[in-house]
Amino acid sequence: MNKVKITICGIDYVIAGNEDEEYVLNLAQKLDAELKKMMAQNPRISVMTAAVLAALDHLDESVKAQESTDNMRLQIKDYLEDAAKARIECEEQKREIERLKREIASLKTRLDIQ
Repeated sequence: MNKVKITICGIDYVIAGNEDEEYVLNLAQKLDAELKKMMAQNPRISVMTAAVLAALDHLDESVKAQESTDNMRLQIKDYLEDAAKARIECEEQKREIERLKREIASLKTRLDIQ
């Protein structure tokens, strides 16, 4: 477990987790910049309000990304099913071609005999 000290909007936090320190620091820097930008655009909002708005925005992105991921999984599943059906159909067609070749050869043999 890693402990990382971060500062967001002038407030220090110690974050404990399994993530790499550089990764956590990068996230904290991005969040700090985002909150400061929000507060600069609207000086009336507090750090708490900016944090809630940022949290809602990120949650919205996360939910939409998950829905997109689920949608892609369904599409991939459909593509795999279609590919499997096409593979089966191809094998059936190959067998039919071989059957027809044998039938043609058999007919040629009968014609040669007559």
